[in-house]
Amino acid sequence: MPKLAAFPKAFMQALCKDGSMTVSEWIRLASTLEVEGLEWYAGFLEMADESNWPRFRREVEDTGRTIPMMCCSPDFTHPDAAFRKAEIAKQKWWIDMTYALGGSYCRVLSGQRRPELAIEEGVKLAADSIHACLPHAAERGITLILENHYKDDFWEYPEFAQRMDVFCQLVEAVEHPNFGVNYDPSNTYLAGEDPLELLRRVSHRVVTMHASDRYLAEGTIEDLRREEGGSQGYAKRLRHGEIGKGLNDYDAIFSELKGKGFDGWISIEDGVDGMEQLERSVAFLKRKIAEHWGGEASGQG
Repeated sequence: MPKLAAFPKAFMQALCKDGSMTVSEWIRLASTLEVEGLEWYAGFLEMADESNWPRFRREVEDTGRTIPMMCCSPDFTHPDAAFRKAEIAKQKWWIDMTYALGGSYCRVLSGQRRPELAIEEGVKLAADSIHACLPHAAERGITLILENHYKDDFWEYPEFAQRMDVFCQLVEAVEHPNFGVNYDPSNTYLAGEDPLELLRRVSHRVVTMHASDRYLAEGTIEDLRREEGGSQGYAKRLRHGEIGKGLNDYDAIFSELKGKGFDGWISIEDGVDGMEQLERSVAFLKRKIAEHWGGEASGQG
């Protein structure tokens, strides 16, 4: 039976930029949600001080929850070897952070899609960098999860492996028991592609998932593919929304995952319009998990 975690999508500015919310405040706020875990973000301002790590772990565990997943954004496609070496060192530090928090999954990305970078070269740079991090992760019992991502907030260019074919090439280039896919259906729309087609191609490698939903503010999917597919900058036609009310077909997604034996963590990236929206998304996902996996969906009251 999959477990649910929550990510503070609505509070990233407050937690990572201006400090107007403390991590402890987010933990208390999230304690009202019927989820079993909190997905962490390496860029929370207070995570720069390593002495905070065990304290935050205790605070989360005191609410009956765990920290299963770490969200971070390495840039492994830079042409300079010294830059990539520094990114590998950062990723290892994030792996240590995940371990200290009691987590099992730490995100990796490919890097930025720099205009001069050929696909074969980019896949090799990213795969080599991920391979360089895997022994460190394996020693700590951490699985590195590659997300079909769109673009880190601080990057100039979108994700190198944003498009399905490139993402699948990179996934195939890394074979290791401590490596898997973090599937995000909404991000596929930002590449102008079909999330179910991507899922069918990688479902046997999916170990975690981001649950979100997007809706079209205007126009059609065809308009989106024609105008926004793979472009720099966020797609103007798409908006984050309540899960179950947008473009994603969660019955089809969960049917495919269930068929492949998936029983991992599903982290909710939602709540941009407040905690009540996040609570409704939790309720929707719990109901769908129960329908597809049987029994009562997991969660804390």
